[in-house]
Amino acid sequence: MARKLSTRSQSALRFPAYVSGVLTTTDTVTLTGPLDPAALRRAAAPLTVTVDAEARARVERGRSAFRALRQGDGGEERRIYGADTGFGALVGYAGRSDEADQCDNTLAHLGAGQGPDLPHDIVRAALLLRTRSLAQGYSGVSAEVVERLAAMFGTTFTPAVPRYGSVGASGDLVPLAYATQALRGRGHAHLDGRRLPAAEALAAAGLRPLVLDGRDALALVNGTSVTTAALALAHDTVRAAHRALTALTCLLADLLGCDPGFLDEDLLRAYGHPGAADAGARMRRTLAGTVPSGTRPLQEPYSIRCAPQLLGAAEDALRYVDGVVAADLGGVSDNPLFFPEGTEGERPGKVVHGGNFFGQPAAFAADLLANVTAQLGNLAERQLDLLVDPARNGGLPPMLATAPGLQHGLQGVQLATTAFVAEIRRCATPAGMQSLPTNLHNQDVVPFGTQAALRSHDMAELLALLCGSLALGLRQAVHVGARRPTAPRCGELLDALADAIPPVDPDRPLDADVRAAARLLVTYDLP
Repeated sequence: MARKLSTRSQSALRFPAYVSGVLTTTDTVTLTGPLDPAALRRAAAPLTVTVDAEARARVERGRSAFRALRQGDGGEERRIYGADTGFGALVGYAGRSDEADQCDNTLAHLGAGQGPDLPHDIVRAALLLRTRSLAQGYSGVSAEVVERLAAMFGTTFTPAVPRYGSVGASGDLVPLAYATQALRGRGHAHLDGRRLPAAEALAAAGLRPLVLDGRDALALVNGTSVTTAALALAHDTVRAAHRALTALTCLLADLLGCDPGFLDEDLLRAYGHPGAADAGARMRRTLAGTVPSGTRPLQEPYSIRCAPQLLGAAEDALRYVDGVVAADLGGVSDNPLFFPEGTEGERPGKVVHGGNFFGQPAAFAADLLANVTAQLGNLAERQLDLLVDPARNGGLPPMLATAPGLQHGLQGVQLATTAFVAEIRRCATPAGMQSLPTNLHNQDVVPFGTQAALRSHDMAELLALLCGSLALGLRQAVHVGARRPTAPRCGELLDALADAIPPVDPDRPLDADVRAAARLLVTYDLP
């Protein structure tokens, strides 16, 4: 019997819960504790975001501290960045005296983005992160801003945000400005799968436009929420692909009749790397009960024999990214920050101008994630290439075709995987160290975390397709003569694939089958 489907979110490809373009599922998230990647996934669909009494009290204390600090001890207004100043390199100049005008002053000049709209799941995840950051009470925004942001998640409203324009230094200024403008009824937004003028989309969703002052507006844009959202979603997808590729490698070894000696516990302990030991242990559990065919060479190709070392190194690297994502999901990215002190009527606290909007940790993590993605993609493509090659696949027909020449089996899929790997490699150039000064050298070092994270998000989806392609090949291999798996857990995985995907006989377009296999690998309770 095939193993049950798990409740794990659909993270191997961008699969929000659309039905004919309309998001349909509901869920609940609170703003008191840190978020997790699963909450960001759920934000793609309508979501109940609650602002409890504790969160509201934090926000109101921060707002009171902002007001008191701006007023100053002597009754004269104290200059606070963004409240009454220019922005960036123009901080030395006065801003606009009217609070509504200062909001416009904050946002209008940032409307310089270009390119296609960001995916809905990234935009909504970014806004959930922004809402959570503001709800910690350090940004000095009004409670109404947090509550109105929370209300948006109960609808399918998604701001239209262009992909290009952020350097991830003073936060994701340009993309978050587009999101904020849409929430004010300016620009464009998506609702139920349609792109509309933002004011029309707000009205149709039953939402009122945000009304902001300069502090509110700056707090909405001055954080790394787009970067963090894209990194967290990409990391979640690569984690799922890593689990899938571990199980698929075991299925490949079983179908071919490989001796599992390359997973020996003593061997991997001697290697000295904890990730390899853990990967080997998982693979031994998956291959428990396998019976070697006795016909394989003494040493398997590296794509099988060195799989625990490769997958283990990936695990060690992913654990580093785990920590960065967790810190970003639980942290506050904004500038300035307000720290209330004392009780009512005592000192208002302090305002600190600094750099908590600087996305360098996410940039480094995204670049590392790109390297992991590229090598996992290499492994999946090489294993599929081995499987379709009659010189190395144990005598199965070329391209796993039932009647080579009359049919072509996985030939098209194998060609596509080559293209996927080439694209992943092209995108793997590190972004987090390519600092380019901007903003009159006010931003004289920048992390380019946004580019690194969005690039990693794209690569992660291609990796999921590579895993789906390999899974399709393994399912087809048994149809054209490979043995039935001898390890029970491998047999269960094969049965799940066979239930979801018919054999390629005769030839047919396989694009949908690859996507179906990728989805199954996410939802299936992998060993």
